[in-house]
Amino acid sequence: MGQTPLVSARSDDHLREAPVRRRLIHSGRLLQVYDDTVRMPGGHEAGREVVVHPGAVAVVAIDDADRVVLVRQWRHPIGRALWELPAGTRDKTGEALQATAERELEEEAGFVASRWRPLGQAPLAPGYSTEVMHFFAACELRPGTRDSAPDELLDVGWFTRSAVAALVSAMEVDVKTLAGLALAGWSVLPHA
Repeated sequence: MGQTPLVSARSDDHLREAPVRRRLIHSGRLLQVYDDTVRMPGGHEAGREVVVHPGAVAVVAIDDADRVVLVRQWRHPIGRALWELPAGTRDKTGEALQATAERELEEEAGFVASRWRPLGQAPLAPGYSTEVMHFFAACELRPGTRDSAPDELLDVGWFTRSAVAALVSAMEVDVKTLAGLALAGWSVLPHA
């Protein structure tokens, strides 16, 4: 006899929160922040802060020597720099996801790719943000024109699997980089 799951993976009605009110707290260049009130399944109300984000892409660009390109930039909210996959926000209305990925790889890392493959997508911080990250693999790389935004200072580097594992051990990468590398089949678990 097989075991029956206690909760169906598809049914979320017993968890569903119904929107009651939404109040705009802040509208910025990229993001809007809302103070939402929701009705819980039991009938009581609860507060939720929501950051509305247009979505983003991240690129796992691997060269013929099986190295991945990462960019390092200062992250003001955490007060330090991190090595990350080239990535960026869908900031052009109607821009196709792969076109965003192509643009970000060239702007941030200075490369263009002949072959592209979608790897998947996932919410990054669903507890407070609508942002969905779309991951792409890029290969058959050649130099392009690096043209990062004036408010983006970036270092660019090539890393082997063991070098990325060392960055992971030192907590020098972000979660989108871990997720993108895993989706691309790169095992970067630190050595014990």
